Amino acid sequence: MTETLDFRAFGKNDIRGIYGEDVTEELFYYAARGYVNFVVKNINKDIEDEEEKIDVKDVWISVAKDARTHSDSLTNSLIKGVTSTGANVLNIGMVPTPLGYYSEFAQIPDNVISRGRVNGALIVTASHNPSEYNGLKMTFNKASLTEEQIKEVKKLSMAEVNARETSNRHGIIRKYDIIEQYCDNITNKFASIGRGIKVVTDCGNATAGVVAPKLYRDLGCEVVELFTEPDGTFPNHHPNPSDEKTLEVIKHTVIEENADIGIAFDGDSDRIGVIDSKGNALTGDKLLLIYAQDIVEPLARRGECPCVVSEVKCSQVLYDTINQMGGNAIMTKTGHGYIKAKMKEENAILAGEMSGHTFFKDRYYGFDDAIYAGCRIIEIIAKHKMQNPDFKIEDMLKPFEGVCTSKEVRFHCPNDFKKSVLEDMKKIVDENPNLFGTKIKDIITLDGMRIILEDGFAMIRQSNTEPVFTLRFEAKSEENCKHYENTFVDLLDKTVKKYC
Repeated sequence: MTETLDFRAFGKNDIRGIYGEDVTEELFYYAARGYVNFVVKNINKDIEDEEEKIDVKDVWISVAKDARTHSDSLTNSLIKGVTSTGANVLNIGMVPTPLGYYSEFAQIPDNVISRGRVNGALIVTASHNPSEYNGLKMTFNKASLTEEQIKEVKKLSMAEVNARETSNRHGIIRKYDIIEQYCDNITNKFASIGRGIKVVTDCGNATAGVVAPKLYRDLGCEVVELFTEPDGTFPNHHPNPSDEKTLEVIKHTVIEENADIGIAFDGDSDRIGVIDSKGNALTGDKLLLIYAQDIVEPLARRGECPCVVSEVKCSQVLYDTINQMGGNAIMTKTGHGYIKAKMKEENAILAGEMSGHTFFKDRYYGFDDAIYAGCRIIEIIAKHKMQNPDFKIEDMLKPFEGVCTSKEVRFHCPNDFKKSVLEDMKKIVDENPNLFGTKIKDIITLDGMRIILEDGFAMIRQSNTEPVFTLRFEAKSEENCKHYENTFVDLLDKTVKKYC
């Protein structure tokens, strides 16, 4: 083992990087040891009586993986790292990431693990990234690790490298098929809500294929399957429903099959992409508004003011409409860790991102689960069709009429320069209040920069996982929207060229 192990793959929300370069078996071994130390430390930090403190031999960690070709090897190294501390592993195999999250809520049989509960989850996945990437998502105490907690795990992992631990401890490894329990849980919640609903699923040769099509059939849906078989080379298309190029087949299939809806999943099944009956992809803010109408309006009629959290890239229509319905719409940073933390802080009932991460505290556990999100959209369609057999999901998007919103613009910039470029951009905007030819009402720097204009906004932020800026624009006319986009992109291009 080396004392110069590179830890640059530790990011704000998870560990992520190119396999064999940023992400290696050695890194995962020490990350596992650091993570176990983090878990034991945080379980015991508020326990004063030494005799009541938990010993590492009583800790259980669930370990899951996605379908990538190197996930097996990384998972094996991760398990070795966990068990080398004396902690125990519940190996749940290749499953969607949400099932890794679910393992913390599930009642595991006593003959599988002691106490029937796990203390945290480690999930080997690079989500939507290309096949050469891999990574690790970490949870503890039924929540994804925050940015500060990930920094703590990184520090503890680095200390493990230098400690050269030679302990003879070896924890227990138990395999467990959690899919059946998860599916039973879902079907108990929804029964046969899918009867009469035709759904096209595109699993992208990723992890959703082992759960989603069968589950939706069990709910009564007629299911047309695309690319169900897991294959970590992703031979048909990249599993990223945020990229419309990956949705061409499902769009055509929805129209050809006269389906009610299409549901596409990302590489680890925590993000959903939805196609309406006309073959149009719904952006994450439109999808979130559909869910909000189903959840917020009934609660508001009872005098409640339910909180809904979303992020800086979302349409102003989303925030305004939720508030008009009687809810409380709150904006936060982009990233599933930030969303979950804000959701917990505000006791929100629903949250979501442009990327398709959707979080339900209403009738669920609060984590992002695209398979469950699919069940909720199926349920919404079914409820409305009972009242109107001609109902289409796009009928719920009337608030977006009369508003032009750009597609997400991705602008390449090396990670080393992104901070400096963004600072320069903020300075230029501050010094040029007439930059867009219309009044700048406010500048929100919560996550990047969201410039609020009289009839819309211009937004830029740094990606947490890729060497790009993401930009979005909105206005009440296509002409203004395009003007804001062209003005801002030209400015960004000139600024980036100063550094590259």
